[in-house]
Amino acid sequence: MSRLFTKDTQAIFWNNNKTAIQRMLDYDYTIGRETPSVAAIVAPTSNSKFEKFFYGSDEIMVPLYKSTTEAKAAQPQADVLLNFASFRTAYDVTMEALKIGGFKTIMITAEGIPERLARIMNQAARDAGVTVIGPATVGAIAPGAFKIANIGGTIDNIINSKLHRAGSCGLVTRSGGLFNELSNIISINADGIAEGVAIGGDRFVGSVFIDNLLRMESNPDVKYMVLLGEVGGTEEYKVIEAVKDGRIKKPIIAWCIGTIAKHFSSGVQFGHAGASANAERETAEAKNKAMAEAGIHVPASFNDLPGTIKEVYEELRANGTIGEIPEPELKPIPKTRRSKQFICTISDDRGEEATYAGFPISSVATPDTGKGIGDVVSLLWFKKQYPKWATEFIETVMKTVADHGPAVSGAHNAKVTARAGKSVVEALVTGLLTIGPRFGGAIDGAAKYFKYADDNNLTPAEFLAYMKKQGIPIPGIGHRIKSLKNPDKRVEGLKKFAAEHFPRTPLLDYALTVEQLTTSKKENLILNVDGTIGILMVDMWRALGYSEEEIDEFIESGTLNAFFIVGRSIGFIGHILDEKRLAMPMYRHPMDDILYDVQKAEEI
Repeated sequence: MSRLFTKDTQAIFWNNNKTAIQRMLDYDYTIGRETPSVAAIVAPTSNSKFEKFFYGSDEIMVPLYKSTTEAKAAQPQADVLLNFASFRTAYDVTMEALKIGGFKTIMITAEGIPERLARIMNQAARDAGVTVIGPATVGAIAPGAFKIANIGGTIDNIINSKLHRAGSCGLVTRSGGLFNELSNIISINADGIAEGVAIGGDRFVGSVFIDNLLRMESNPDVKYMVLLGEVGGTEEYKVIEAVKDGRIKKPIIAWCIGTIAKHFSSGVQFGHAGASANAERETAEAKNKAMAEAGIHVPASFNDLPGTIKEVYEELRANGTIGEIPEPELKPIPKTRRSKQFICTISDDRGEEATYAGFPISSVATPDTGKGIGDVVSLLWFKKQYPKWATEFIETVMKTVADHGPAVSGAHNAKVTARAGKSVVEALVTGLLTIGPRFGGAIDGAAKYFKYADDNNLTPAEFLAYMKKQGIPIPGIGHRIKSLKNPDKRVEGLKKFAAEHFPRTPLLDYALTVEQLTTSKKENLILNVDGTIGILMVDMWRALGYSEEEIDEFIESGTLNAFFIVGRSIGFIGHILDEKRLAMPMYRHPMDDILYDVQKAEEI
């Protein structure tokens, strides 16, 4: 790849550095990127699932993950890792990313990684064909396409330095601060940069001058290059050799800072770990002289660098190598932005027609669409388009649990409230508030415990022993009236549907082996309707490709109970309307159905 980044490049950001990420997203919005450049954030200690950031005046949600492995699996298109870990963990984060694979570029901000580890890390990256920028760097930029974190500074500075669109210069420096300064100098004296990299100030960095200049040599956007080296090291000599042997043909303007070192009586280090000359050829003066002799454009001093850049640029303009660069239209960042208090990811009512998970209501509502309530549930609850067998199963479940007569606690409460003159809503809520661990909650429990047993390869006998040790009756097993000799027709119907339409039912098969053991002890210890629903829901989600972690999350969040709530609401409303229709009076419980045992209060 001759271009380091494109307008489609996306990154995984390791460490939730909100300021740096917001700067990247502000840049994306300003240049009109269609997709944000940050696809995911790795935040090992965070319990959140996402972080909100501004994108212009609006907000977007960037997902958070506990590890690079999770982030990469969820965002495989992101081929840049922005490693903002501390110097204590940056090495481990980089090595893990190299092991995972799929990254083209890794940027490392940490300064002071132990040199032995830095050399191991850099060699591993070279062997893997991965470009490492850093350590100890502010990053890189492809103007008009992608920028890393804080490089280029604020949006105002970026626009002033023409970093909002591609120019014609390829810029490579060690220093991040001087990178910004040179970007400004190039914008004033030429047309800006096409690609820029601050390789980092540590003694051993991943990609060195020659790596970046050779890439820029093959990048058609780059017409000439500016190299800012410094005292210390010999990397500039590799560039000299490439110019001499013809690998680099484009004009190079270069300067090594630190020429003042010759005026000191002893060796001195300038800022960066690598900025210290250990031999005559490592001095800035020696390198500047050698580069000039090789035909590289070397000014007389740093103060003369702007003039040299202007001279080379105008020559390339005159001979037609560089053409006119149009100025793109920019989107200004709003001066004031307000964070939203609520988030909705399932429906949108802002357009001409409201949508369910991106689908207009009209496309799912009427019979001619071929869609049912199961399709609406799959869109609004799971943001997925389920296949017909799955949506029909959801509808089957809701029809199965819609009512179980007036005597159950929820229906009873709803009827009593309706007879007190309350509205349909008030009476319904009273019934719904009864749903819980003892009424409807067995669906969640059956899914949870049977799945646990299956996940851990427990035999039916081991499962029964485990539940006994927990001190919990097995959810989903047992019925007050039904037994092997008097089976529950609802359960039979659900099992029949699953046998005919489900791809596989491994958890149901396991549950039936458990039922064989429980019914051998007592005939009514059968798999009941709650248990069958919970277990088949797990089989459904597995068949639809959900991960075990996602299914566990559904169970823990009460999703299974939600099917019971929606289904039973139909029955509750029926009982409420029945009470209204019959104009039933206020309910008072008969006294002969109450055991009174009232003792005279003891005097204290």
